[in-house]
Amino acid sequence: MGNVWYALGLTLFAGMATGIGSLIAFAAKRTNYRFLSVSTGFSAGVMLYVSFVEIFYKGSAALVAAYGDKLGHWVNAGAFFGGMIFIGLIDNLIPSAENPHETHSEAEEAPLHDPKAHVPTAAECHAATEAGVVGAHEHVHQGKLMRMGLFTALAIGIHNLPEGLATFLAALSDPHLGVAIAVAVALHNIPEGVSVSVPIFYATGDRKKAFIYSFLSGLAEPLGAGLAYLAIRFFLGAGGAVPPQVTGALFAGVAGIMVYISLDELLPTSRAYGRGHDSLFGLMGGMMVMALSLLLMK
Repeated sequence: MGNVWYALGLTLFAGMATGIGSLIAFAAKRTNYRFLSVSTGFSAGVMLYVSFVEIFYKGSAALVAAYGDKLGHWVNAGAFFGGMIFIGLIDNLIPSAENPHETHSEAEEAPLHDPKAHVPTAAECHAATEAGVVGAHEHVHQGKLMRMGLFTALAIGIHNLPEGLATFLAALSDPHLGVAIAVAVALHNIPEGVSVSVPIFYATGDRKKAFIYSFLSGLAEPLGAGLAYLAIRFFLGAGGAVPPQVTGALFAGVAGIMVYISLDELLPTSRAYGRGHDSLFGLMGGMMVMALSLLLMK
């Protein structure tokens, strides 16, 4: 039971990092885009390295032991791409303006931390979009869009469920590996907290509500962990051990989820926020730290 609480605690830590991003969005005088670029690239580096070097092979070893050499590798590959398809379907259900990994222009973010800042009109946002301004979206500032704000928060929560699932399962199987993944998810949740505040603000017209909803959206990750735990208890009983077939498939699926998040969301976001080689430096730093961590744990 101690391992379960430890895994849930790590997942909660990762999810609450969205609140840090929200604080940055609302409290900082200006958003430090280079920091967001490096931290997001760092998170991608950690996720990619640990997925291909550690998690994928843990899944392979468990499935080969369960199904034999040939079939085990086939099931491992299928579970890996299944994880990518799963998170891809979730990502596809979220419109771009509500997608937490979409970057937003400086003009759109200014009203969050400065109540006196000019709120871009729909026409200005449209013109910025047409002009190719990075991160520009067409927002309409109307009080009646409260339902849209709630939908945004719900969509973000659904998007974060697989990340909570990945963190929890990794921590449950390997506490040291769980720490690494939790840190990576937490780092990528910081810029996510910045990004999710923007559409909610424009949907509700209320800075306080935007902060609360974006903060609460991070709690979807421990919710995902709780659902995973309940599923394990339901199918395996209170004290049942997870079968190697299930463990292997989950690890392979988690690796696929993390690779998809890194390539489709984190790296493009890092490139959009940064200048020059910021994202590359963050990526290499994340890989090096993850490699060192794995070597020290052996």
